[in-house]
Amino acid sequence: MSTRWITIVACTAVTAACAVGPNYRRPTVDVGRHYAEAQGWKPSTPGRIERAAWWRIYRDPVLDRLERQAGAANPTVESAEAAVAQARALVREARAGFWPTVTASFGRNRTTTIAGSHTVNSAGLAGTWDLDVWGRTRREVEGSAASAAAAAAALAATRLSVRAELATDYFALRAQDRLVALLADTVAADRQALAITESRYRYGVAAEADVVSARTQWLASESQQVNAGVQRALLVHAIAVLLGMPPSRFSVAPAPLAAVVPVVPAGVPSALLERRPDVAEAERRVAAANAQIGVARAAFFPALQLTGSDDYVSGVLATLIRASNQVWALGPQVAQTVFAGGLLRAQAAAARAAYDASVADYRQTVLSAVQQVEDDLATLRILQRQAAIARNTLAQAREAEALTLEQYKAGVVPYSSVITAQTTTLASRETVLNVHLNRLTASVSLIAALGGGWDEHAIAR
Repeated sequence: MSTRWITIVACTAVTAACAVGPNYRRPTVDVGRHYAEAQGWKPSTPGRIERAAWWRIYRDPVLDRLERQAGAANPTVESAEAAVAQARALVREARAGFWPTVTASFGRNRTTTIAGSHTVNSAGLAGTWDLDVWGRTRREVEGSAASAAAAAAALAATRLSVRAELATDYFALRAQDRLVALLADTVAADRQALAITESRYRYGVAAEADVVSARTQWLASESQQVNAGVQRALLVHAIAVLLGMPPSRFSVAPAPLAAVVPVVPAGVPSALLERRPDVAEAERRVAAANAQIGVARAAFFPALQLTGSDDYVSGVLATLIRASNQVWALGPQVAQTVFAGGLLRAQAAAARAAYDASVADYRQTVLSAVQQVEDDLATLRILQRQAAIARNTLAQAREAEALTLEQYKAGVVPYSSVITAQTTTLASRETVLNVHLNRLTASVSLIAALGGGWDEHAIAR
């Protein structure tokens, strides 16, 4: 009867007990109702971003293939995946605290004294069950689950970062392809100009200095073309590493740079709380720290443990398992820390301080996310205007180059004027290319800043 009564009381206590410590509530952060940089500017609407493949918005099959490779083989992503597996194992480890621990034993001891010697055989089961009366185990599970969710969000943030970096490097590679082609045209034009100048020199129309200047311009253009090839090789190597392979085993053929710069609507700042994996990670870290406060507070209360054993002891092994040889025990144990030199209060204070720090980190993460979106919106808006100016400047530079070349042929201006006009045209073409690349890079950054189509429901909470 006493055994049944103890069991009933213990089960009732476990069922009715409530976990000590504060229940979690998400911290509030004032992020405003709209983005300051989005006012008065209407971005293009290219369509809905796919949650798992935001890069397809650029409609580039090579980029799509590379992005899928990076998601499967990047070492940084693999490390984050292992961290998630570890965090989930820790959740299972914490949940094991709800269950009793049972051990089996067998022993055979021979004792020798003056009176003689005898053998003692023993076998039995022993169990202990830490009753979670104050909710310590529940808070530990709660904290471990929040940490696992944070690890899952960190994995999503890592994938997003790697894929955004890959898209940025890919567009830079395509810009180098365009620059190489542009410089090839320039080298061909400079070679033709050199031939014209040499012909004019042979007929006594041009000076030898004009020939030297034309040859110098041609060689300078060739030097720029070689350097563009070097930069392209470096970008190929960077992409190979992002794909998790050695550069020697990776190559990508030249192709045109994307002509359209898609820009997605930014929405409202508060949406970042659900669409940014790094924000979700920081918020789950707060939840985990909050649970640790409950764990620390539970240490102030007595620990209740139910222990039991069922052993058989006999000098004869063949007759060991008999009722006459059985020795069993069952009963509760209560333990309370009486003095620890202020350890428990220090642990509780440390848990509270860690929670406060995690809240501050969460708020900073949110504010940084809003800032990144604001920065990218401003960059895209300003670059859109700069692109129009750069195109107009290029048109004027080409017209000036053509007029100057005609004037040189007519003997009105020296060849140095032609070189100046050609240099201006090349610089203008490079500016148009760089502004276009910067717009593509900023659009990738904005998509990443908005979460890349991810949302917080992708992680277990």
